[in-house]
Amino acid sequence: MKKIILSAAAVLIFSFANAQEAKYGIKVGMNIANQKFEGNGVTLTANSIVGIQVGGFAEVKLNDKFAIQPEVLFSTEGSKLKSEGEEFAFNLSYINVPVMAKFYPAPKFNIQAGPQIGLLVAAKGKYQGETDDIKDGYKTAAFGLNIGAAYDFTEKCFIETRYNFGLSNIADTNEEGLKMRGSVLIIAVGYKF
Repeated sequence: MKKIILSAAAVLIFSFANAQEAKYGIKVGMNIANQKFEGNGVTLTANSIVGIQVGGFAEVKLNDKFAIQPEVLFSTEGSKLKSEGEEFAFNLSYINVPVMAKFYPAPKFNIQAGPQIGLLVAAKGKYQGETDDIKDGYKTAAFGLNIGAAYDFTEKCFIETRYNFGLSNIADTNEEGLKMRGSVLIIAVGYKF
């Protein structure tokens, strides 16, 4: 396993060293997030909530067709559950660090995929107008996989859509068998310097 990790790191370092160009930028977007709850043989998908995403990135072109894009993003996520007229809201804030591999089949269009780690910053639960800190009920890190596409309107401005599949159980509880996974649809605009 160590050899695989070291080999991957060497390939990334070599790729960055031989990169044609690097561009830095910022982006802001809208999140449509939800969560899936599993436990005791029952699976429940909660209602989506709308959040924001904002942050920065570095696009490192390896050649005309390929690029690597590490990012650091602040993201608000979560879900709402409705049951028997009652509504529960779960509002989560993450610092997400995706690393995207980008392929350009055309000069202004790219498709992308890559892993992501999210670090939980805050978690608030809202019920009957009362807000409580529920961070203890969540793990501090969440792992996911992103897929998406982007279109460059100009050399500097772009629009992007991406979907994050939550891969890890984000519930931190002693209740056996309880699992929670988050997923997020993102629509963002960005600017490259």
